[in-house]
Amino acid sequence: MAEIQGQITSKHVRPPVVVVLGHVDHGKTMLLDTIRKSNIVAHESGGITQHMGAYQVQVNDRIITFLDTPGHEAFTAIRSRGVRVADIAILVVAADESVKPQTKEAIRIVKEANIPVIVAINKIDKEGANPGKVKQDLAGEEILVEEWGGSVPVVEISAKEGRNIKELLDMILLVADLAELKQDVTLPAQGIIIESNLDKRRGYVATALVQKGVLRVGDWIVVGTEIGKVKSMEDFIGKAVTEAYPSQPVRILGWTNAPNIGREFVSAQSRDEAQAAVAKNIDLAPLLLFLRSTPEEEPTSEKKTLNIVFKSDVQGSMEAIDNALQSTNSPEVVYRVLDYSIGNITEADVKTAAGTHALIIGFRVGVEESARRLAEKEGVTIANYDIIYELIERVRTEMGNLLAPEIKREALGKLKILAVFKKAERSCVVGGKVMSGIMKRGVLVDLVRDSSVIKLGKLAQLQHNKEDVTEVKEGLEAGLRIDFIGPSQEVAEGDILEAYEEERVQRTL
Repeated sequence: MAEIQGQITSKHVRPPVVVVLGHVDHGKTMLLDTIRKSNIVAHESGGITQHMGAYQVQVNDRIITFLDTPGHEAFTAIRSRGVRVADIAILVVAADESVKPQTKEAIRIVKEANIPVIVAINKIDKEGANPGKVKQDLAGEEILVEEWGGSVPVVEISAKEGRNIKELLDMILLVADLAELKQDVTLPAQGIIIESNLDKRRGYVATALVQKGVLRVGDWIVVGTEIGKVKSMEDFIGKAVTEAYPSQPVRILGWTNAPNIGREFVSAQSRDEAQAAVAKNIDLAPLLLFLRSTPEEEPTSEKKTLNIVFKSDVQGSMEAIDNALQSTNSPEVVYRVLDYSIGNITEADVKTAAGTHALIIGFRVGVEESARRLAEKEGVTIANYDIIYELIERVRTEMGNLLAPEIKREALGKLKILAVFKKAERSCVVGGKVMSGIMKRGVLVDLVRDSSVIKLGKLAQLQHNKEDVTEVKEGLEAGLRIDFIGPSQEVAEGDILEAYEEERVQRTL
């Protein structure tokens, strides 16, 4: 690695940064796994990549930097950010499924970024694989591969079996050579924050991709209005490094707060120089829109509100959760995030939730034992998830539980009143004949008179031939005692009573 970095320094040539995109379960992570000869899939919850990782591989005497992005629809912003910092995009399409919704989204993102794309048709080993159909479907999305007269290279691979992986890597290097990727390493280091998280032993850690210059241990680093000093750096496998070159991803320690992901960073030689850079950034609008409600966004009294306290492992997960939840609000119920942060669920989170009847939702975080005990005492619900779509479904369910249930009415029968025997303030006793259906004890009854319907009450007692019964069928006479619901109503001979049952059905979003 040191030898290759020396080549970068002397020739100003940098490795290509490659972003891997595609629909969920089309084999993006398996492809990188095969390339790196390490089992990243086993470490991901449910086999799904949930935040962006950056890795480097050595091909002969050259290096390629890969960005692995999630395929799930909730992670649109992370995929877009990965493409913005990449030089080349690999579009992975499963040969047995062809173009899917996230494939189309990836194509749109790549077109907007205007970077070269290589199509990797994966799973050619599977039964039903049809690379020809994939190429045809891609043409429908204006991605013309070379054999169809276009300019987009295509490599048919099996990530599972390792077939044609070398050909794909060679194609990446060929496209990189055509792009003539160079960078001046004498400039102050610049780059972008890919991810940030809280390590309970080491504090805040940020994953950064260096784009210009050389970042060194001891440098001051500025991200927006956040200042850090590079206390130590690690490469993608956790090995300590003292310098990071263009196209190199590193994990940086030395932050007092988590730097915002997606933000550019610049290095400085001193604290004074760093603070001067911060002063220039002070008026910048935040790049990311997170979940916190502002005072101007207080929920209206007409809507029911689900209060939430969110905790997450990394900022990228919070961003994806926010994006996914944007479509869950409805005219009747909304969610409101009272607090969000990265790190384990603590007593402070429980106290925040307890005072506002909020639900605490964690994503890939732990729960401190003291927080668990306090939550049990205060009756606060803590829900922890490793899969984002399970988390989203829980929020949707909780919001749905706040919706007023749908009332389904089932008509049972009609009775014509032939006599009124007794009238009281809260009830009446009448006799009549069942015209259709049945009358059942305990059901609800409406009064119909001159095409007007009046809610009457509950059929509290039912008799036939002076004996109490549970129901009376069509054509038979019956005596009824009706307990009024609401104000007393006048009933008269000739009125029609309609009997019905109501079922309360819980609605969902």
